[in-house]
Amino acid sequence: MKTSRWNKQLLFAPYIYISPYFILFFIFSLYPILYSFYLSFTDWNGSGEKTMVGFSNYVELFGDRSFWLSLWNSSLIFLMYVPVMLFLGLIFASLLNSNWMVGKGFFRMALFVPNFVSVVAVSFVFVLLFNTQDGLINSVLRNIGLIDRPLPWLESPWWARLSVAMMVMYRWLGYNMLLLMTGLQNISKDLYEAAYVDGATKWKSFFFITIPLVKKMLLFCTVLSTIGTFSLFTEPFILTQGGPLNSTLTPVLMLYTESFQNFNFGYASSIAVCFFILMMVISLLQMRVFDDKD
Repeated sequence: MKTSRWNKQLLFAPYIYISPYFILFFIFSLYPILYSFYLSFTDWNGSGEKTMVGFSNYVELFGDRSFWLSLWNSSLIFLMYVPVMLFLGLIFASLLNSNWMVGKGFFRMALFVPNFVSVVAVSFVFVLLFNTQDGLINSVLRNIGLIDRPLPWLESPWWARLSVAMMVMYRWLGYNMLLLMTGLQNISKDLYEAAYVDGATKWKSFFFITIPLVKKMLLFCTVLSTIGTFSLFTEPFILTQGGPLNSTLTPVLMLYTESFQNFNFGYASSIAVCFFILMMVISLLQMRVFDDKD
């Protein structure tokens, strides 16, 4: 009898121990996703009864120029900072992973600190820096003679996108650098020594050894950066409120506007569903492009 009870405990104990994770995952992740999918087929303002409208929200969404503009804005911001950020991150990671570098701990901390600082606080600081009339950036550029009149950092569509891109790169450069550094530390030093013996310069070793062998980590950083760029909310919300002329409107900012300002939760849910599917497709395409079968 005791043996039978003990066997049952051994059988069910592992499932009992892992059950809290699945319970929390269902409550805070799976259920909201399924409920958002359900809401996308309804017309609901947050109170009262929900009215089933079928695919009307999706039809309206695909004909909404603001939605396509938000995707275009996110794509432009992505192209403005992600290639530069990953290249600089790889350069800094290589330098801080070298044996001759002095003060590596300090520089690693200095580059990673922006990731710890509150994004709201950083956004307000960048608002002051990018101020057209009294901002520090325009003052410095004017004093050294690079510009004759202030640049409209937050008042022009192109400059506003660039401002958001610069802020996001400042915040996430150190994080991506540390991820790439972990990939560099897995590369055998023997490869670099063999390349040096064969007469390869440091730049050739960087382009023909370092970059190919951190390809998987670059893919990981690219996927994270893609999702993060299309999910931007705090930065454009505080810097530009999505303007000027909706030039920094992002899908998540549009979702926030439709749900918590216009109280159109059904339409907002359709944005969330399409955004989820789009991010999944883009991530899969990136993984396919970066796939290294060799």
